[in-house]
Amino acid sequence: MGSHRRLVPSGFDRGARGATLCVLTAAAAALGVLPAGAAPQDDTRAEVDRLYEEAEHATESYNKADERTDTLRDQVDRAQDRIARQQDRINTMRDALGSLAGAQYRSGGLDPSLALMFSDDPDDYLDKAAVLDRISSRQAGELKELQGAMRDLSQEREEATRKLGELDKSRKAVARHKRTVEQKLSKARQLLNAMPGADRAAYDRASRSGRVPDLTGAVPSSGRAAAAVAAARSAVGRPYIWGANGPSGFDCSGLTQWSYAQAGVGLPRTSQAQAHTGRAVPLSQAQPGDIVTYRGDASHVGMYVGNGQVIHAPYPGAPVRYDPVGMMPVNTVTRP
Repeated sequence: MGSHRRLVPSGFDRGARGATLCVLTAAAAALGVLPAGAAPQDDTRAEVDRLYEEAEHATESYNKADERTDTLRDQVDRAQDRIARQQDRINTMRDALGSLAGAQYRSGGLDPSLALMFSDDPDDYLDKAAVLDRISSRQAGELKELQGAMRDLSQEREEATRKLGELDKSRKAVARHKRTVEQKLSKARQLLNAMPGADRAAYDRASRSGRVPDLTGAVPSSGRAAAAVAAARSAVGRPYIWGANGPSGFDCSGLTQWSYAQAGVGLPRTSQAQAHTGRAVPLSQAQPGDIVTYRGDASHVGMYVGNGQVIHAPYPGAPVRYDPVGMMPVNTVTRP
């Protein structure tokens, strides 16, 4: 993403000054309401922060592997189609040579050189085609060209298949890691459930926040940005689902990708890739529709909607919602 320089929220980020840095949105906003000074609760907050961040790293890694797997699968399918078309062309030419062989046989025998053409091995067939006296130099050249194309395509298919297998293994490994993190999240949830009733109720209220900030005067940078913002706002309240990109649920990058798709704009699947999309702008000049990535590795992303607020999918258990843009260290702000 070019630079991992931290962008400091400016004075326009109303409500952002009190946000705790270096924590996930939901953990900072939700757990921040818990009474300070209670060591067990502080320990729980730190553990949940760590687990939510690990889960988000794993989710984005899974999304990247999944996207690469889909791309390679398409490449393999296209290569197989091309190989089949090339083989059909070769078979057509082989049939024509068969007609020639039949005519020679009926007229007194089959030319020994032509007999070499009828081998079960296509490579052997094509290798021997060029030596036939009865085939024109143009036909021989075509056969050699097809031979090269078949070999190239076969190598391409083998390579793509190998990569696809590697990516499938990688994706499964990421999924296993994600399941491990989810087990940790479950343990953290058990700790939260053990909190005093009033503290837990405050946490739950924050996690289900339906607050709609005042966005009066917030002007998107373009018509497509306005459409993307409208889509993101329509998603507020829908659940966080890891690996999902709508419309019934989202992870963080899935939300921004889906929102811009409603505006006819294609964004990459992962937050790290989205950090490279469009033109970089200073945080102080952010406009509704801009993409804001967080942390040094851009492992979280939201959409700026104006007046110091973003819409994002926070973490498992918390719905899509509004939060201050300075809820955690900003990495990049880009305008698709």
